[in-house]
Amino acid sequence: MSDYAVVNPATGETLAEYDTLTDAGVEDALASAQEAYRAWSRTDPAERADALRRVADLHRERRDDLAAIIVREMGKPLEAARGEVDFAADITEYYADVIDKITGDTPLDILGEGSAVIRRSPLGVLLGIMPWNFPYYQVARFAAPNLAVGNTILLKHAPQCPESAEALQAIYRDAGLPDGAYVNIRATNDQAATIIADPRVQGVSVTGSERAGAAVAEIAGRNLKKVALELGGSDPFILLSTEDLDAAVQAAVDARLDNNGQSCNAAKRFIVIDDLYDAFVEKFSAALGEAKVGDPFADDTVLGPLSSLAAAERLDEQVQRAVSQGATVEVGGTRDGAFYPGTVLTGITRDMDAYGEEFFGPVGSVYRVADEEEAIEVANGTGYGLGSYVFTTDAEQAQRIADRIEAGMVYVNVVLADSPELPFGGVKRSGTSREMGLLAADEFVNKKLIRTA
Repeated sequence: MSDYAVVNPATGETLAEYDTLTDAGVEDALASAQEAYRAWSRTDPAERADALRRVADLHRERRDDLAAIIVREMGKPLEAARGEVDFAADITEYYADVIDKITGDTPLDILGEGSAVIRRSPLGVLLGIMPWNFPYYQVARFAAPNLAVGNTILLKHAPQCPESAEALQAIYRDAGLPDGAYVNIRATNDQAATIIADPRVQGVSVTGSERAGAAVAEIAGRNLKKVALELGGSDPFILLSTEDLDAAVQAAVDARLDNNGQSCNAAKRFIVIDDLYDAFVEKFSAALGEAKVGDPFADDTVLGPLSSLAAAERLDEQVQRAVSQGATVEVGGTRDGAFYPGTVLTGITRDMDAYGEEFFGPVGSVYRVADEEEAIEVANGTGYGLGSYVFTTDAEQAQRIADRIEAGMVYVNVVLADSPELPFGGVKRSGTSREMGLLAADEFVNKKLIRTA
């Protein structure tokens, strides 16, 4: 079977296979992107913005077809797939709307006579290595800001998402971007290494696992290329007080089960104050246990299959290992092919593997803490530092915790609140960069100083 293939995780059926690029095809892609850069980088920003708006419009026009593709590719429930298409369109449109802010000069206050500005200019061809869990959203948050500032894109998608990758390339072509401005490449890992090393490529962005990020960063470092990393997460959800426990539990459920639990910034570790712990575990376990597992095309399905049989097997192995080391399964924990039910673990201690691992699927672990100080200690007790969630009725406490949490993002009394204008990224083993918001457009630009007497 080809490396690039659509395998429906709900059925195990191989629906389509795609050829990997030849080495000559890699050279053609590089040459095309470099040639396009010469013109695209000099195109008036207003024209680039118009092209991006057409990209956003085409996402919306093709919404149902695009959504169905990723249901087949990686098992996302249909309504969630439609929502992902919508979000990708919103992100793309956002960068069209703010293009003056991300391409205009920034004046500096200087000591002495004359003037000085920072002028942002594109770097050139960029390689994006994208994951399978959000085939449209992840691409939009990398491609849109970089196309807006004038870079061109080579996009290597996950091998299990070749159909959505082709659909995206068609959108950028049909929106009128020049040939080579956005090029889908079905490259091998060895070919990706060659692309990173090529002098025409000025930077690489990776969203994926720590292993993939480390491998790409090593190659980029040897070749003195800028690299942006968006990696894993084991985000804490801290509950210290609430006036509505049912609402807090529902927020926890929503934050854990989004995208079949396969989201790097999903809440995964639920850290609950002692006097709310027992009631939270009872309600949270009941809610996860009731989440319907089934056909991702069905309207009432909450959890489709995980992205692949291998992904479900890995998650199951983690859960079983946690149990063998002393954790307790409150609900769930029984795999059925690529399907995995909502599962709750308790009793995890620092000496267990599960304490520091990321569970990439609908598994939530719940920790009992005595006070705010212990909650922060547990929250920061992993190598990850992507997102975090704090639920409390004490506004001052929320700000104290937000200040001390080692994470790139803190959401207070809200979940699933990502938005195009809000930067996304982490610290520690979760990554090195920011996507979305105005900060994303500063990752791959030359911030050129122009000092005039």
